[in-house]
Amino acid sequence: MIIEAAPAKLNLALHVTGRRPDGYHLLDSLVCFAAVGDSIALTPGPLSLSIDGPFAAGLSTDDNLCLRAARLVGGQAAIRLTKALPVASGIGGGSADAAAVLRGLARMGHPLPEGTERLGADVPVCLASTPARMQGVGEVLTPLPALPPLHLVLVNPGIAVPTPAIFAGLRSRDNPPLPPIPAFADVDALLGWLGTTRNDLQPPAIAAAPVIADVLQALEGQGARLARMSGSGATCFGIFADPGAAERAAAALARNGWWAVATELASAPARG
Repeated sequence: MIIEAAPAKLNLALHVTGRRPDGYHLLDSLVCFAAVGDSIALTPGPLSLSIDGPFAAGLSTDDNLCLRAARLVGGQAAIRLTKALPVASGIGGGSADAAAVLRGLARMGHPLPEGTERLGADVPVCLASTPARMQGVGEVLTPLPALPPLHLVLVNPGIAVPTPAIFAGLRSRDNPPLPPIPAFADVDALLGWLGTTRNDLQPPAIAAAPVIADVLQALEGQGARLARMSGSGATCFGIFADPGAAERAAAALARNGWWAVATELASAPARG
């Protein structure tokens, strides 16, 4: 059996910089990965998919992105997805799962395919699961040095936000790109840089799901040094001063009935 981790993807900053004639939006994003995530197990055999875990309910085993990833390389394996991340939550769950399948199949002898953005904009960056600047429609990746250690809380209020609707709600699609990304000496330097950036999808997401604003306010109320939505939402993250503060905040926010977990940055490329 081959095990691959599928860590949660975080867009620490996400600017929408344009729109192609085919309708796909151009992005400029600082992406990193958390130590929490889904898990993929592959065993030799005919292609199949089973799903377990706390967020398995409602996921289809018929046209799941994991199966589409396997078919892209002609891979044959029994795939078991343990779904620990909320579905349609802006932290790359489906893309991370598909990327984990591709990595696992590569370990079984199938070469990684070209053009993995065809599976989803986040799949290329999730393949490496290391800090990167992601541009274009997800296919232009610039690897970055390791980020300073971050003590994080991820919070999802239990709603699925449809990505197309959030992009449709953008007021402006031609925004400035990210400022140059330096090597961050410490967390203060990273927070200072993040203060000059934004997530352009956050305002339309809040308009569609006002509870996202409540989550952000709650994170700030628990002492987050920065609170921001990831991707197209609805998951938000808070950066805290230390692990204890993150644990206390996660426990408090979970009492709202929200999914809330304290974590940190993944320390190495995803591998089970």
